[in-house]
Amino acid sequence: MNIRPATSADQDGIWRVLEPIIREGATYPLPRTMQRLDALAYWLAGDHQVFVADEGGAIGGTYFLRTNQQGGGSHVANCGYATAVRGRGVGRALCEHSLSHAKSRGFRAMQFNFVVSTNDVAVHLWQALGFAVVGRLPGAFEHPVHGLVDALVMFRSL
Repeated sequence: MNIRPATSADQDGIWRVLEPIIREGATYPLPRTMQRLDALAYWLAGDHQVFVADEGGAIGGTYFLRTNQQGGGSHVANCGYATAVRGRGVGRALCEHSLSHAKSRGFRAMQFNFVVSTNDVAVHLWQALGFAVVGRLPGAFEHPVHGLVDALVMFRSL
């Protein structure tokens, strides 16, 4: 697996990763009806530095890195991640890459603003990579199966 900066040629592959996640509506706070152009505009926004996990020409996952806040909070990075499949280490590799890259860009910490509490795989992975739950937003996410569930704020220093 090669993690590299995304190019415009990766848009179809990024959409193939994002679409099932968006449609499921269980792990990412985006509208389940979001269409391709809007999803790509969100993911590839001008303030996002986007990377892909290239597995022999197929995109197995993607992440974006951005400044979490402006001004006095600009030393804290924020990322969003999406993978095509679970259990193959793509999410871990993307997060490890993002932590290293964020540190090389001068960020001193990383914060995830909205981790759906029922996304046990992600919560466990982020904790294994040194993130702590520093806040809980009660009932902040409307899960398609579980109804209103909490969202977590997770943080770690770099």
